[in-house]
Amino acid sequence: MAPPSKARTALAGLREDLAGEVFAPGDAGYDDARTVFNAMIDPRPAVIAQCAGVTDVVRAVRFARELDLKIAVRGGGQSMAGARVDGALAVDLRRMRGVTVDPAGEAVRVEGGATTSDLDSATLPYGLATTGSRASATGVAGYVLGGGTGWLDRAFGLAVDNLIGVELVTADAEQVHANADENPELFWALHGGDGNFGVATALTLELHELPEFSVALLLCLPEFGPVVVRTFRELVRTGPDELGGAVLYLAGPPAEFPLLCGALLTYVGGETALRKLAEPLLALPHETEVVGALPYADVQCLLDPPSGLRGDWSAECLTDLPDELVGVFRARAERMPVANGSRHVIFPLGGAIAAGPRDHPVPYRDASWLVHPFACWADPADDGRATAWVRDACADVRPWSTGDVCLGLVGDEGPERVRAGLGAGNLLRLEKVKRRYDPDNVFRFNHNIKPV
Repeated sequence: MAPPSKARTALAGLREDLAGEVFAPGDAGYDDARTVFNAMIDPRPAVIAQCAGVTDVVRAVRFARELDLKIAVRGGGQSMAGARVDGALAVDLRRMRGVTVDPAGEAVRVEGGATTSDLDSATLPYGLATTGSRASATGVAGYVLGGGTGWLDRAFGLAVDNLIGVELVTADAEQVHANADENPELFWALHGGDGNFGVATALTLELHELPEFSVALLLCLPEFGPVVVRTFRELVRTGPDELGGAVLYLAGPPAEFPLLCGALLTYVGGETALRKLAEPLLALPHETEVVGALPYADVQCLLDPPSGLRGDWSAECLTDLPDELVGVFRARAERMPVANGSRHVIFPLGGAIAAGPRDHPVPYRDASWLVHPFACWADPADDGRATAWVRDACADVRPWSTGDVCLGLVGDEGPERVRAGLGAGNLLRLEKVKRRYDPDNVFRFNHNIKPV
């Protein structure tokens, strides 16, 4: 770290140069600027640079290198990976939320601070969409570069399968472009390698026609949960790739329904066809039923977790969903420690995910299902039992685990989980790309790849 006098001079220069705002500890607005979605995380960066454009990002990176600061990047701010950013420069991209649609070329350019909601709101008026996160406030850049599974993945592939190009500011404060023809090795590494190689100031993504989108949502009492899960399983197994969704247990209002089982079928198509597909599910005993056409952007909000609570979550990729696992899934859901948005979810994979490019560092294409325990709570006294429930939920399903990891759905769970999320065979190649673009590991607040 530079001497105090040099640091003060450099900070004053950064404040003067940036079109956006700069916050340091003690500044009015610093606490608001550092607050993130998850109240479990209490980041205290040395400096926060709220960048208004690419020029600001370049200037902020130069400032960090001058003072020998590590760099954290904030897009949506929902990631748990590398959450401890104390003493770092935080490059905050949330002012950079522009989304430009090219309907003729079926492509979209998304700035680094844009969220899933920003992306969907811009593309859907054209009847176009791409695979986005299942939470509307998730940052697009972090989600895509981490792989990205969502409601449309069985039909259109993982989010990263739709990546056409990336605009990046490297650790040397250089602006580079990466696509299939320009810096192709970097482009390969960005297909799942997360934020290890620089600040992604914009992504270009492929779009797909989405003239109709429909959902069927069913909520039932927990005693009917196993038959709901089994029926959902068979519908997905025998249905078209356009059919996706989730099956989950969630805590309802305690006085009325302490626990509910839900099934959400999503369909890239019209309501009539979905009703036909969903008949076996809708014939089961249930408390609530909603079936109909729905704008895709509205579906992104259905599982939005509440902001400002404490949270922990993880994921395991599964080879199959046998009846024994269905029982294990219900038993762990019944031990859900707190309500407040907690849920135990299983998503179907397969379809276009399995058919996607095998060369990318996304190792879980052969998984059939993904289990995703997600705990939310308000009282810090519940930290221990809530986080233990998440770990135990993953341990429950290890007999059926593929051993692969969807990195976008896990936090800092150690280097072996990072290796499992990138694919052991890909790691050396990724480390070589890291050495070229970030030899000092400046960008380490992520699922970190160390330079070889």
